[in-house]
Amino acid sequence: MDWSYQLLSPMERTVFHRLAVFVGHFTIEAALAVVTSPTVDSTLVFGIIDSLVAKSMVATIPVGAAMRYRLLDTTRAYAVTATSDETERSDLAARHATYYLGWLEETGAEWPTLASAAQRALHLAGLANVRAALESCFSGGDIEIGVRLAVAAAPVFLSMSLLTECHRWSERALLAFDRGVGHERDKMHLHAALGVSLMFTRGGKDAARVALKRSFAIAEECGAPLDQLQVLGPLQMFHLRTGEFKAALNYAKRCSTVAGALQDTVSGTLAHSLMGISLHLGGQLDAARAELEAALQPGPRFSRTTIYLGFDCRILAGAIVARNLWLQGFADQAAERVRLTIEEAVNKDHPLTLSIALVWAASLMLWTGNLEGADQYTDWLLSRAEPHSLGPYLAVARGFKGELAIRHGHATSGVESLKAALEELHAAPYELLTTPLNIALVQGLAATNRFAEAVSLIQTTIELVESRGDLCYMPELLRVKGNLFLTRPQSSAEEAELCFRSSLELSQRQNAFAWELRATTELARLFAGRGETDRAHALLGPLCSQLVEGLGTVDVRAAIDLLATLRST
Repeated sequence: MDWSYQLLSPMERTVFHRLAVFVGHFTIEAALAVVTSPTVDSTLVFGIIDSLVAKSMVATIPVGAAMRYRLLDTTRAYAVTATSDETERSDLAARHATYYLGWLEETGAEWPTLASAAQRALHLAGLANVRAALESCFSGGDIEIGVRLAVAAAPVFLSMSLLTECHRWSERALLAFDRGVGHERDKMHLHAALGVSLMFTRGGKDAARVALKRSFAIAEECGAPLDQLQVLGPLQMFHLRTGEFKAALNYAKRCSTVAGALQDTVSGTLAHSLMGISLHLGGQLDAARAELEAALQPGPRFSRTTIYLGFDCRILAGAIVARNLWLQGFADQAAERVRLTIEEAVNKDHPLTLSIALVWAASLMLWTGNLEGADQYTDWLLSRAEPHSLGPYLAVARGFKGELAIRHGHATSGVESLKAALEELHAAPYELLTTPLNIALVQGLAATNRFAEAVSLIQTTIELVESRGDLCYMPELLRVKGNLFLTRPQSSAEEAELCFRSSLELSQRQNAFAWELRATTELARLFAGRGETDRAHALLGPLCSQLVEGLGTVDVRAAIDLLATLRST
């Protein structure tokens, strides 16, 4: 390198030093914008880059019809250390940051629409330079440009599932506001980005709540309807994740109102998705299905609006509608919807979006009794969540593993795994799936003869569901409670029957055919055990005659087998 460097002319050395500001690939347009100065005009830069290429000091990389350039790492390191003029470095860093701010502002709307890794690859080199510019600005450089860079970069980081980076730079930029830098609208976007990144990496900690609330306060005061929508979405998801389901529904309703005023497809998709999941969890399955299917209507796959959630809301809608279909008795359609949703999430190559799809897919497999599928999805979830610091999803996955252990007959170890996972989720807090995990823990405690703990936990969980609003689980909670009354040492068939009947009545009101089938099967089995075979047959027969899907699933087989036994008795 020393020998090659010595052969360069003074002007070639100047351009060579300046090119070292770039990290990774850069375009000729970027070089001209950053390297050109009153002492080095664009014509010279063109010619000198060609000369440096010929001398193997700058590498070329063809990208489609265009050419990109790069200094090798060792070459760049030498060029950086060889530049001693501090003023020159400062001016160069400012031009570099300004160029990539403009690049982000020009391309920012494109990022959320890049639905695959291949499409995003061309932008990654630019993102590496954005990182370098942010580092420079917040390490003694131009803070004002740094704040604007952080604002422009936040949705890009979210669209790439770079949540820790989004958190870091949003937080750094917000600190600059204490020094009088930035505008209120910038602060609104930074607080929203900070809240979303914290929500997915650390759960529902107070810092995420505070950031999102501050963002929405600014949006209400000075933001346009689209700004409000971009904050209402994360707020709704935050309250879902912290188990505040009634509050989440209220935010979903506000989101629908704003989206209705905007009257565009993207805003409508977001609003339908958020309303759908809230209604689903609230046990309003018919209304939920209508909202979710509306969200799945053909339209933009990714957008700046939806990516402010940190994930693609259409994937969430697909995963939740699969659960909704299963609950309503359409097991085969649910299985197909899960397959399509996972396939679409994989094609997007967006880790957070895929993790969300896998969480809900695994939960559905556990409901259907497809333990092999649940295990595969859970392993996949662990492999995706770990490298992206998605702490709450890792805890959920470990909870699923505990439930699987119980289902496979390893109740003692499963109970301990579930307890540890639930403790972690409560600490986050991430309460979106703690109710079904509590149900699994109750069953594990019963399997290890810890009936007092099981009864206490099922009652506590029922009370929580009543107060929080995730009522879609209530029929199953009542059924499991009825089974506890039958299996504990001080069994009570009367109390069990009351629970089964309550479960049956509520599942019918919710139009939750899957829960209705389980409760009906338990009640028929109870009648048969008392010798009331005709009564059991009269209860179970009409429901089994309605079965058209999921004929190979555990619940359907159990009902059909019991009915066959009743007929032969």
